Amino acid sequence: MMTMPVDMSTTLGNAWFPHPIFTASGCASSGKELAQFFDLKDIGAVVTKSVMNKPRHGRPTPRMAETPSGMLNSIGLQGPGIDAFLATDVPWLLEQKARVIVSIAGETIEEYSTLARKLRSVSGISAVEVNISCPNVENRGMVFACDPDASRRVIDGVRKAIGGELPIIAKLSPDVTNLPDIAKGVVDAGADALALINTVLGMVINIDTMRTHLGGKTGGLSGPAIRPIAVRAIYQVHAALPQIPILGMGGVASGRDALELILAGASGVSVGTASFGNPSAPIAIQNELRDLLAQRGFTTLKDAVGYAHREASI
Repeated sequence: MMTMPVDMSTTLGNAWFPHPIFTASGCASSGKELAQFFDLKDIGAVVTKSVMNKPRHGRPTPRMAETPSGMLNSIGLQGPGIDAFLATDVPWLLEQKARVIVSIAGETIEEYSTLARKLRSVSGISAVEVNISCPNVENRGMVFACDPDASRRVIDGVRKAIGGELPIIAKLSPDVTNLPDIAKGVVDAGADALALINTVLGMVINIDTMRTHLGGKTGGLSGPAIRPIAVRAIYQVHAALPQIPILGMGGVASGRDALELILAGASGVSVGTASFGNPSAPIAIQNELRDLLAQRGFTTLKDAVGYAHREASI
């Protein structure tokens, strides 16, 4: 039986992407490592590692720990700082014809605004991801995305600094009791799309030393273990905000995993931890996803977004 070709394009805010699979911020730096394995222009976009205003060394070692069905990382926001990043990383990505989503992170609301102002003058960027899953140094280290007021103020500051053209994707933490409420707050403050989910906070204790294994004590759990959490979060937020595009992520290692997130309500899917074991995973997942959509009679990816919600109206 012949299947119709599938239109795999998607949109996040006013940004159009020909493909629905993206890298996950932090898992491919700025794409150079993955470019050895596939053409970066053949996926939706490269979402860069979150960059801050000044260079950062990151957290103490050890920084990683394997767990059943996943891994913990405590890298911290190591990076070159925004000025060096804009001078070298972004031009290189644009030379590769890659679409670029710049992820920014800050310790204060003002730092996010400063970063946004620096992005205003950069042409060729598709969107900005605002990673508000960072500790807020102005509020005893509480994560911005766990505080409804602080998360709104960050997005409001970025929107005012960056103007109205570049889409803002707010990256939210699953470590909250009412994720749709946080999501509504950042959308009201100016976010055009949401990235769900960031890693889940976890810890490993070494039973030989009887101390915490990671140098930073806690770390972010990623990999297949968190996919059901991602599906739940995307489903809940899409139900509450059906018009807001979601870039879904969390434990995606196959086309089936990606389709699950799309049926829950994601308009695109980021691949992170899977790339460590197979650097070509984003392309393989994208091809599998296309076949799965065709087998189910979809002629466009957009028709599948949020399809699982339709059961309630039958």
